[in-house]
Amino acid sequence: MKTSIAHFSDRVADYIKYRPKYPPQIIDILQSELGLNDEFVIADIGSGTGTSSELFLKNSNRVFAVEPNDEMRTAAESLFTDNTNFISINGRAENTNLEQASIDLIFCGQSFHWFDKQAAKSEFDRILKPGGSLAFAWNQRDDSGNFHRGYEQILQENIHEYRNNRHRNPEEEIKAFFAPKKMYKTHLTNSQTFDLQGLKGRLQSSSYCPKSGEEHENLMKKIEDLFHKFAIGNTIQFDYITNIYWCK
Repeated sequence: MKTSIAHFSDRVADYIKYRPKYPPQIIDILQSELGLNDEFVIADIGSGTGTSSELFLKNSNRVFAVEPNDEMRTAAESLFTDNTNFISINGRAENTNLEQASIDLIFCGQSFHWFDKQAAKSEFDRILKPGGSLAFAWNQRDDSGNFHRGYEQILQENIHEYRNNRHRNPEEEIKAFFAPKKMYKTHLTNSQTFDLQGLKGRLQSSSYCPKSGEEHENLMKKIEDLFHKFAIGNTIQFDYITNIYWCK
């Protein structure tokens, strides 16, 4: 059985190509609410292939990208090899290998559910500067439309791991993690446009998707049928709600 660290080792290419970016408006929100500026030192915890780090690099921040998975960390290092503000760290939320009181803002994009919450909270307290802040972001599928409800139904009916281990961040867990500080939240809309190959790739980038065999083939056939049912101009819009949580 794979550990949480190894979950994405065999799907890095699909992850880079088909996972959504984060809306750039996140930076505007953090500037308004937390006073983010280009002098903030950022710790991007569970930074993966660098999608979340890119937000802050474009804002000219120095980013310590903390990622335990070798394949994902290497992919990010290749992407930002010429950016001196990007510092790749082999670490995890519970043991970041960062210096004490060195970070202005800890950001976690799509990674909170993997943490040992108590150990991570202690580590975050250690590395944050006095007055430092936390911000989490999460691209959650918007299941309100007919296509999206059909997609959800396929996952529920065909993937055992998905039914039994859904990675949706319970808001109450985030609130407890931020305590005694008050949790603030907002959301943004986000979307991707996929052809059939892209839609299949998006599913294959998920840790719960079988990679091969009869189960995989049956799943891809159902996704293909769903695509042809709802595609307009040979593409489908894949919608998200990007939830942003922070504490001051």
